[in-house]
Amino acid sequence: MVQNWEQLREAACRCEKCGLAATRNNVVFGVGNPRARVMFIGEGPGENEDLQGEPFVGRGGQLLDKMLAAVDLDRKKNIYIANMVKCRPPKNRDPLPEEMEQCMPYLRNQTALIRPKIIVCLGRISAIQLIKQDFKVTREHGEWFEKNGTLMMGTFHPAALLRNPNQKPAGLDDFIHLREKILEVCPETYEME
Repeated sequence: MVQNWEQLREAACRCEKCGLAATRNNVVFGVGNPRARVMFIGEGPGENEDLQGEPFVGRGGQLLDKMLAAVDLDRKKNIYIANMVKCRPPKNRDPLPEEMEQCMPYLRNQTALIRPKIIVCLGRISAIQLIKQDFKVTREHGEWFEKNGTLMMGTFHPAALLRNPNQKPAGLDDFIHLREKILEVCPETYEME
């Protein structure tokens, strides 16, 4: 395991372990406070993310930022956002199991360095990989699971909320419950600058 944040970022940026490296513009390592107690994990970069090198910067990212702001969270201040894979899958398809397997050491290393108390899985792909194989977002969103001392919750992916606006109230409700859990487990989150 790499103990230095910048060395880990550099290693990820040089990675060519899977075919996604051949078509990427940028490695999307992650964004946020590496001392955060709350970590969000999506599935993989889309086109805008690949071009800008930052996760969740398109329309879905704008919605995510609004939802975060509603519960006093900010990607630059008191959380960290990463993805299952660091490179964009072609045509925004789901990452393949072998691609996630090759990229998982980077995410594990990020998680080990951050040591979050809470992980929020944004969408089905990350929830299935990190919480449980049969996770159903529509039924289990907002529920808390404990794994190795870390509390985990799956919720709707922002892009899914844009496609199905009827789920936005349930998604926002998940964030309200997240704020309650943060205040219970790691209130220092709201004191970070």
